[in-house]
Amino acid sequence: MSKTFEVQGVLHSIGETTAYGQNGFTKREFVIKLSGEGENPDYPNYVALELLKDKCALMDQYQVGQEVNAHFNLSGRLWSTQGKPEKCFTSLQAWRIESAAQAAAAPANPSASGDFDGVSFSSGPSNFDDEVPF
Repeated sequence: MSKTFEVQGVLHSIGETTAYGQNGFTKREFVIKLSGEGENPDYPNYVALELLKDKCALMDQYQVGQEVNAHFNLSGRLWSTQGKPEKCFTSLQAWRIESAAQAAAAPANPSASGDFDGVSFSSGPSNFDDEVPF
């Protein structure tokens, strides 16, 4: 299982969605110039992330120059071929993109607002008895 991370930055470039193979696998890459806490503007960091399959469409609503927060998983795999040294490929696979302004306006604790990843939960009366059956 991969670990989830989040970065803030300005969109530097947005690639086109590319299809690979016959099974409908798609990938879209984008690059952000990191900003926010701990970043030194004199030494900018540019990071390439990728969107896979149905997540490729997430980038359609954004433009180069916009500041965004990207939620991503860090994953990697080994690859080898006979007669050549083993290689390690690392991927930053984004799964959620939001404008930095939208992220700043969101509550720090999603469960406190009753909203978690777009799913609302009611805090109204329950049909369950509060007593534990054992």
